[in-house]
Amino acid sequence: MTGQTISAAFYRGDKSFVVEDTQSVPPRPGQATIRVAYCGICGTDMHVYHGNMDARIGLNRVIGHEMSGIVEAVGDGVDMVTPGQKVVVRPLDHCGNCPACRRGHRHICQNLKFLGLDTDGAMQELWTVPAHTLHVLPDDLRMDHAALIEPIAVACHDVRLSALQPGEDVVVIGGGPIGILVAMVARDAGGDVVISEVNPNRLAIAKKLGFDTINPTEADIVGTINALTRDKGADVVFEVSGKQPGVDAMTAVAATRARIVMVAIHAKKPQIDLFQFFWRELQLIGARVYEPEDYEKAVSVVASGAVAADVVITDVSPLSDIQAAFDALDRSPTAMKSLIKVGPSS
Repeated sequence: MTGQTISAAFYRGDKSFVVEDTQSVPPRPGQATIRVAYCGICGTDMHVYHGNMDARIGLNRVIGHEMSGIVEAVGDGVDMVTPGQKVVVRPLDHCGNCPACRRGHRHICQNLKFLGLDTDGAMQELWTVPAHTLHVLPDDLRMDHAALIEPIAVACHDVRLSALQPGEDVVVIGGGPIGILVAMVARDAGGDVVISEVNPNRLAIAKKLGFDTINPTEADIVGTINALTRDKGADVVFEVSGKQPGVDAMTAVAATRARIVMVAIHAKKPQIDLFQFFWRELQLIGARVYEPEDYEKAVSVVASGAVAADVVITDVSPLSDIQAAFDALDRSPTAMKSLIKVGPSS
C-alpha cells in the first residue's frame, strides 16, 4: 500500500503554520488510517503556537488531537474497525512495560506518547494511528460535535474520579472550555453546579447554558456558596482555573469531607491551604487525561445531547485558514471552542 498526496498543516515555530502537500502514511500492522473530518484547537495547541513546546515537538510537526473522522484503511491484524466507520482517536500510545502500565494505568504510562505532540497529529487529511486508540461513533452523530469527544472525555474522567453523587453541590472554578465541559458532565451526573469565572464573556456562555455563576472579583465566593448550600459548602470542587486565586478558593468553598479534583495544569507550584485538609478532612484528587471508559462515556454524553455542542463550538475554519484561526483565537475574548474543518463532514 502506498501513500496518497494530502494537505497537512505544519507548525514551523514563531506562531506560524504552513499548509503543504505531503504523502500520507500507509497503515502498518495494528494501525488504521483515518480521513479526518474536524479537529479542535485546544489549550495545548495554543501553547505550541506560542512556542512553549518547541523543545518537545520541533519545528516541523503536524499537531492536533481533538478530532473526528472516518476509517479509510486498516493494516494487517486490525479487526476492531472497518473502512467507512465513524471514529474518534484517544491520542495516547502506551509502552505496556513500565510500572504504571503493568499496574493497569496505561493512560499515565511513564513512557507515554501523546499523539499530535510526540507524533504527527490530526491537522492533516489522512492520519495513521494505532488501532487500539480508536472509538467507534454512532452513525447519526454529527462529526463537528464528535470533535468535542476528546475534551469531554477529560471532563468525564474528572467527574468519575470525583465520585460525584446525584444531588451533591458542585463548584467548578474556571469557566473556560474544559471548565464548561466539566460543569455539563457534572450536571448530567446529577450535580447542582455553580461556575466561578472572572471573564464576562465566559460567564455569559455559562448563564446561557443554564448554570448559576459567580464572578469572584465582584462577589464573595465563600459567602455565595455558603448561602446556596445552607452553610455546608461544596461537596465536590473542580479546580480548572490554573491560578492561585482558584487554589485559594477550592479549599475555602469546600464542605466537610469534600473531594477536590485538580484538573488544571499550573505553570508554577501553587500554595495550598493544607490546614483546611486537616480541619475538614478534605480529599485532593489528581486527574490527568482519560481512560477508555471515559471515552465511551463521552461518546454517549455527546450522542444524548447532554452537552450543548452548538454553544461550545464558537467558530469553524477550513484547514487552509489554520494560521488565521490560531491568530484569531489568540486575540478573541469570546471564543470557546474553535474547530478546523479538515475534510468531509458527512
